Amino acid sequence: MTLLELFHLLRKHLRLVILLPIACAVVTGVYAHFLPNQYTASTSMYVLSKSTAADGTTAVTQGDLSASQMLTNDVATLIKSDRVKGDVAKQLGLDGLNGYSIDVTSSTTTRVIDLAVTGTDPNESAQVANALVADVSDVAVQVMNVQSVNVIDSAVAPTSPSGPRRALYTAVAFLVGLFAAIVIVVVADMADTRVRNSKDAEVIADLPVVGHFPKVEGM
Repeated sequence: MTLLELFHLLRKHLRLVILLPIACAVVTGVYAHFLPNQYTASTSMYVLSKSTAADGTTAVTQGDLSASQMLTNDVATLIKSDRVKGDVAKQLGLDGLNGYSIDVTSSTTTRVIDLAVTGTDPNESAQVANALVADVSDVAVQVMNVQSVNVIDSAVAPTSPSGPRRALYTAVAFLVGLFAAIVIVVVADMADTRVRNSKDAEVIADLPVVGHFPKVEGM
């Protein structure tokens, strides 16, 4: 099927090609309208490692950046552990943190960890983010070679929602509906094996049409 043939085929079924994408966009837009707003509270922290010197004292290491970065990645993983999340939920009087999305980013070149907590309540999202930093600092000191996890920027309650991205969802639904309409039209045309005109006969028989019988009314 050439592009021109596809264009003519879509024009023939123009109603479906127009209505199906619009219907998908409308349904998705209505659904997205009733989704609760999401708020993201962000904070960042710095992992301070430690080592034991020859005289038995504790000194902050400046070298061995690679080991420090590995330790930072371990702390980033620890933030999302069941132990830390359980401690935070208990401290805040929550049943759990399943209703929150926790996103942890650890760079491979620094010891800075970025933490973002997304939930339906802006104040609670900020409280959860700050509580996670405080608790992971205590746990990391206990189980890892970490002196402390210091807060760089405390999380504050966001004033505007970060999601859901309703316009994007609607646009994607429209494109999906358009693609589905094109597929339906093409598949239906391929499944239709009826000979409707002389051109179809030439394609099926691979022979030219040399004449036509006139249609006589009443016979």
